[in-house]
Amino acid sequence: MPLTPSDRELVVEELGRDPTPAEEALFENLWSEHCAYRSSRPLLSAFDSQGEQVVVGPGDDAAVVELVEDWYVTLGIESHNHPSYVDPYDGAATGVGGIVRDTLSMGAYPIALTDSLYFGAFDREHSRYLFEGVVEGIADYGNSIGVPTVGGSVAFHPDYEGNPLVNVACVGLLRADRLVTARARTPGNALVLVGNATGRDGLGGASFASEDLSEDAETEDRPAVQVGDPYAEKLLIECNEALLDEELVVAARDLGAAGLGGASSEMVAKGGLGARIDLDRVHQREPNMRPLEILLAESQERMCYEVRPDDVERVRELAGRFDLGCSVIGEVTEGNYVCTFADEGGDRETVVDVPAEYLADGAPMNDLDAVAPASPERDLPDVPSREAFEAVVGSPNTASKRWVYRQYDHEVGARTVVRPGDDAAVLAVREVGAEPRSAGESSGPSARETGLAISAGADPNWTSADPYEGARAVALENATNLAAKGARPLAAVDCLNGGNPEKPKVYGGFRAIVHGLAEMCRDLSVPVVGGNVSLYNDSASGPIPPTPTLAMVGTKAGYDAPPASLAGEGTLLVVGDGPLARAEVRLGGSEYLARFGGSDRFPALPEAPADALDALADVADHPATLAVHDANHGGLAATLAEMVTGDAGATATVEDAPALFDETPGRAVVETTDPWAVRERFDGVAPVTELGEANSTGTLTLRAGGETLTYGAGEIAELRDVIARELE
Repeated sequence: MPLTPSDRELVVEELGRDPTPAEEALFENLWSEHCAYRSSRPLLSAFDSQGEQVVVGPGDDAAVVELVEDWYVTLGIESHNHPSYVDPYDGAATGVGGIVRDTLSMGAYPIALTDSLYFGAFDREHSRYLFEGVVEGIADYGNSIGVPTVGGSVAFHPDYEGNPLVNVACVGLLRADRLVTARARTPGNALVLVGNATGRDGLGGASFASEDLSEDAETEDRPAVQVGDPYAEKLLIECNEALLDEELVVAARDLGAAGLGGASSEMVAKGGLGARIDLDRVHQREPNMRPLEILLAESQERMCYEVRPDDVERVRELAGRFDLGCSVIGEVTEGNYVCTFADEGGDRETVVDVPAEYLADGAPMNDLDAVAPASPERDLPDVPSREAFEAVVGSPNTASKRWVYRQYDHEVGARTVVRPGDDAAVLAVREVGAEPRSAGESSGPSARETGLAISAGADPNWTSADPYEGARAVALENATNLAAKGARPLAAVDCLNGGNPEKPKVYGGFRAIVHGLAEMCRDLSVPVVGGNVSLYNDSASGPIPPTPTLAMVGTKAGYDAPPASLAGEGTLLVVGDGPLARAEVRLGGSEYLARFGGSDRFPALPEAPADALDALADVADHPATLAVHDANHGGLAATLAEMVTGDAGATATVEDAPALFDETPGRAVVETTDPWAVRERFDGVAPVTELGEANSTGTLTLRAGGETLTYGAGEIAELRDVIARELE
């Protein structure tokens, strides 16, 4: 993709001359939608990114928030959508590698990954091929580098057939005194490249990610996909720790989109500085690489560091200790961003000489037309309760994702307390230290025992039905997942995925998810501290649904959390607004309609969601609480089916059968031996409705609208095991 005539005209005016081929390619990539957010940046001011806990907000490789005094966590999320269509294994694997390096560049050690994956209809052979390849790529890379994949989501929807989504988030941990940013500091400091050698893989990846996928993308665009080496990444993780231990890093930047040219120019631009880079000094794995290739190759497992001159030799030594390449490629300056290259005869040529800030931040924003999504009419199918229950509970969207997460090492690092398959993962952050207890003191958690809860995902059924309300629901659902484990939200990052923004209906849906997500996060007092935008997810089969993946973290005192599965001993309550608390059921965006067709309005969301989630977090930590499970995808039918395991069963009653399939977010099912305590905590906050009783029969009995459905735990497990059954 060459520069558009209008962009080229701006560059020529700024430089006072025609750009060189290398300059033109740099501007093309750094001014692409993928790097410059030309269609989305005007919308992103809707997000509230401020808060007392926010240390570094949007704009760096990852965001940084305070966990407890003297300890920070980093949050980052990125998409690798187009590469994962062209090459599902390497596309997904290098997505993991990139977000981990974003974590390293802030001075943090990566402690957890989540993956939110979206594919075409599960019954399509090509969708299953992509699904299997992506999961394998994530598993092989994450397991090899020793970072646990602890959560995420998987969704199937026909509109992803020509363009799947792979959204990966990473959480890191660091002491406050180890914080590093991507802002270059001092002219005269060296720029040092550490990691794998540079090859020709990934050329033009940023511009490739900024255009619709063509029908022959799997063959034509293969060179734009990077190839990962997780073992080099593991060495880079440990080398980065050693560099930080010795305080050798002044600033750092991961080499991701637009490669060395993107990382180095953005680093100095953030500091209002320039650079001089000798491209022939870059360690290379292929002969006769051209300057443009060295600048733009997106070869993986590479970091660019700003280093004081006196520390350069020690950086070389540490890189050598970890068997990593190391090149001193130039220095920070007060002038332009300048790149030179010496040919075999030793003649040095200046191939780039541009203002760094103009290159990194000068792209003009797009002013696009938008058409607001239409509201659906009510048109509900009439389906027998048993058929509906089995179709919804047995849908790949609500089915067990055990086939996916059992391929991930989710316990490496010995932090994972609540594992994948629950509402949210919970990690024990022991590094912050626990205060010693005196003899005879209560064994409850001390103020320094911190649990970190993580939830991530979105629901394309919701945002297809109503982009604005569906995006609000995505934020509420992720926060409810945290509250169900007794945690309160700390911060979030988003990955905003959309189709071709030049189509007014597509851009209207994208604008709606931005405003919906921002509004609910503001209502919940959750700062959105960073994120990623991926547009042009469009193909011959049409645009994807607007997909606002959210990764949210929360904290709690201690590490214990109630399970999602029943104990078989308590009363079942539904807490929160929903169809059990009001006469009207809304099935818009539900898996029920996805299975049987029809349309409806999206459910009304609660008016005071923050208060309700605060109450839910308290209930989750109450000693009488035996189980808590967020009620969302698939409604109460899927929620209760997921809670019945082994010998634990339940009897539940709803007045009308459709209420089983309403997916109003913000609700949860609680098993408790003290229903009065739950009602007292929710008094004046949100409704509490008795649903039934848990028991030790291993059977789920549902009474709905005069009909009784009975399923044993084994029958439910068979229904919910559809993914593994089809793929194994």
